Amino acid sequence: MENFCELSLEKLSTWLTEAGHAAYNGKQIYKWVYEKFVLQWDGMTNLSKELREKLSTTFRLPVLEFVKMTPSNDGETYKFLWKMSEGSFVESVLILSGNRRTVCVSSQVGCPVRCAFCASGKNGFFRNLRPAEIIEQVLQINVWLKQRDEKVTHVVFMGMGEPFKNYDAVIQSIHQLSDPLALGISQRRITVSTVGITEGIRRFTQEGLKVSLVLSLHAPNQKIREKIIPYARKYPLDEILKTMDEFALKTKRDVTYEYILLAGINDHPDHAFELANLLRGRQCTVNLIPYNPVAGIRLVRPEHKAIKQFRTVLFGSKVVNTCRYTKGDDIAAACGQLALMQKEETEKKEENEAEKAVG
Repeated sequence: MENFCELSLEKLSTWLTEAGHAAYNGKQIYKWVYEKFVLQWDGMTNLSKELREKLSTTFRLPVLEFVKMTPSNDGETYKFLWKMSEGSFVESVLILSGNRRTVCVSSQVGCPVRCAFCASGKNGFFRNLRPAEIIEQVLQINVWLKQRDEKVTHVVFMGMGEPFKNYDAVIQSIHQLSDPLALGISQRRITVSTVGITEGIRRFTQEGLKVSLVLSLHAPNQKIREKIIPYARKYPLDEILKTMDEFALKTKRDVTYEYILLAGINDHPDHAFELANLLRGRQCTVNLIPYNPVAGIRLVRPEHKAIKQFRTVLFGSKVVNTCRYTKGDDIAAACGQLALMQKEETEKKEENEAEKAVG
């Protein structure tokens, strides 16, 4: 069986005609899925019973199994947990901000990068997500938002995984997410975040997309970066910044450098001066993110005073910066936390059941 969300309208129409049905049924099906957010074939009432049965035995929809949704106390952040066909878990985060409805999607089960501050790679890397598994994170959240008469407006590839280590699936999902006949989200409202996979950045630069690019920088120099991002040993900072400059020059789009502030590691004013020197002359924005604590990881969020001092240095050096105070601490909203917790909970449950069976 094929995954429905990986089908273009053209391919769907071709399949319909070859199966003895009218090509215009393709637009009807697309409307049911991508406009009305109906993900059950039986619910597509203007299609013949015969066609619905053929669709159900030919295409998988949905491919993600909804496990649970956890809202934050302030009602602005919602974490969704999905179960994959083989039993692993991935997660997405919905963030409400004004009229924006932003979904942070995962691109891998686990993560090979294994940043010191992130829960996504704590148990290593399992597999890449299929394009449909990425697209459905947005699609199924639209199903949930439908009850509020709302829909997703922005998508960021900042969830579990390194997008450029699943390059082809990410690019295919971007095309489907932005297709006016499908979800129709403007490419200018889609953002991809990378830890600095230079070959991926170069390929991305040549795609001709209008998608924004974010670099997970997190350190003002190579030495500190290698301590908190193991992949940094493979990708020198100078080379990464060069490829980011090439992207900005080619696409005429500003880039953003994300910088997680970790107490005692990269949050000193001297680090801020070093960061300002590193980015001098570059058309960019630094997005500061005070660390969101993860159980089992001995890192600490800086105090407010330290954050303020860091920003003061950047402002004094004329470096444009924002500070994204973490949301959803109460629902384990940092990347990978909920999936990791669910995995541990499932394994514990299975162990208990095994012990009872033996007993």
